[in-house]
Amino acid sequence: MRKRLIALILAVVVLACMPALVRQVERQLYPCKFPDIVHTYAAEYDLDPLLIYTFIRTESGFDPEAVSNMGARGLMQMTEETFDWLKTKLAPQEDLTFDDLYDPDCAVRFGAYYLRLCLDRYGGDVATAAAAYHSGWGTVDSLLNREDYAGDGRTLPSFPYSNMNHYVEKILRSYERYTELYGSSI
Repeated sequence: MRKRLIALILAVVVLACMPALVRQVERQLYPCKFPDIVHTYAAEYDLDPLLIYTFIRTESGFDPEAVSNMGARGLMQMTEETFDWLKTKLAPQEDLTFDDLYDPDCAVRFGAYYLRLCLDRYGGDVATAAAAYHSGWGTVDSLLNREDYAGDGRTLPSFPYSNMNHYVEKILRSYERYTELYGSSI
């Protein structure tokens, strides 16, 4: 009888600790790395830091040295063409090169700025902005010009390409999870 009571007490203790352990594991899966950099550019570009973490997690898994099969670089996976275009708007007088995207500060600065532009262009809709971040404004704009995808003319009600759809779903799920885990505590 005594062994059963001890086992029952241990089971209750373990079960009581489970939510905290699960939350700790989930926070490892959804980390908030580079917080000073993320919060600086979140404030500068009026973005939710959790949204920036979402894009970094999705794009590079927080690896500053990440390179995609399309040649995109850094934490927020930017192509050279996008970097060069953004540089004319954000840092025309700065001596920055595409290689500077391996620096977390530069990557988040440019990625957050681009994300802000995407959100502004598509009425603040995270899903449409994510589609544009992933596939480019030209792709999203051409879909918006098609009657079968136009929706309200500013946001896409659905995402017809499997890669685009998968990416948008991943962003939305991750952002939702970040929000559930961290709320407004960061």
